[in-house]
Amino acid sequence: MLILFGMMTVSVLNVKASDEEVKIVDGSRLTTDDSSTGYTSPKTRKYLMDGVSTISKAGRNRVYAYASTTTNEPVEYMATIVYVEKYNKVGEEEFWDQVAWWMEESENDFYMSTADSVTVDRGHYYRVRSNHIIGTTDEETGEYVYEEIYSVTDGILVP
Repeated sequence: MLILFGMMTVSVLNVKASDEEVKIVDGSRLTTDDSSTGYTSPKTRKYLMDGVSTISKAGRNRVYAYASTTTNEPVEYMATIVYVEKYNKVGEEEFWDQVAWWMEESENDFYMSTADSVTVDRGHYYRVRSNHIIGTTDEETGEYVYEEIYSVTDGILVP
């Protein structure tokens, strides 16, 4: 009898766990994780190698946002624009609103990173979305080449 009860409990817990649906808004899952990292590694870009965005809880009403951009070789110009966004729902419409942003630039380099902590309202989900941009003169063609990719994290709840 005890074994049967244990099997029923496990079965009920499994059903409950499988019934939970993960909500995804504009490519970001809404999670209760302490942090999230989003990567992008484009195969079709000549210079941009990857872009990374990270968000993590940094206290009761703060998040820490980080982004980095890496190229295959030094480029004349690179920039990383970081957006911290808050999940919102109005009626049936769900979207991300920008709450903070900044930009870092570098010249004649192949790697750059930027980070900051941002004060946020508790009880909401937040994510980081970053644009990774380069500009350089292509040695083969002599033309100025511009490439851009973006990375995005999942949304983390700041309770």
